[in-house]
Amino acid sequence: MQIDAFDFGAINQLHERLCLDFTNSTPYHFNLDADHLNTYADLLSWCLDVDLLREDEVQHLLAAAELQPEAATAAYQKAIALREAIYAILAAISHDQPPAAHDLNTLNTSLAEAMAHMQIVPRDGGYGWAWVGGEDDLARMLWPVAWSAGELLMSGDVRQIRICDGHECEWLFLDTSRNHSRRWCDMKVCGNRAKAKRHYHRSRSDT
Repeated sequence: MQIDAFDFGAINQLHERLCLDFTNSTPYHFNLDADHLNTYADLLSWCLDVDLLREDEVQHLLAAAELQPEAATAAYQKAIALREAIYAILAAISHDQPPAAHDLNTLNTSLAEAMAHMQIVPRDGGYGWAWVGGEDDLARMLWPVAWSAGELLMSGDVRQIRICDGHECEWLFLDTSRNHSRRWCDMKVCGNRAKAKRHYHRSRSDT
């Protein structure tokens, strides 16, 4: 097993919250055939791109996945299930709707697994949280993702979750604009596309 050189930078991740980058690792939640994460190796490549895992940690997990292909497939499937549950929860909240119980159950199951590996450790003259153990756990990258989703849901930022208005774009983002008028995940991508579309229709109308 090896990591293909997919350029996740090409999909212009927003890096607002780890859990949001994870939900935005596919362009279309309504068509997962277009997913950017199709294998366990793809999942590890994404982890590198968002600095979730170091290169040596990725290589360690790749070697473990080679020896445990069924476990690697199971970890990949768990990752996709968690991603879609987080997306469904946050999308529902963005529409002022209650999340489905089964999606919350999926997140809470991942959170329970994550919290078993979270400990308080001395840090910089004080104390902080750290992930401990589980170096060989093929699904270890899901712990901080689930934790990020939990932190977002418990924060005031949860009221700022939006879905991009771009054509066929389902990306989530945090609307931190002063008047809460942000419409697109990225003005340079979906925003410019929308402006070009309006310009095209105005030109056709003038013609």
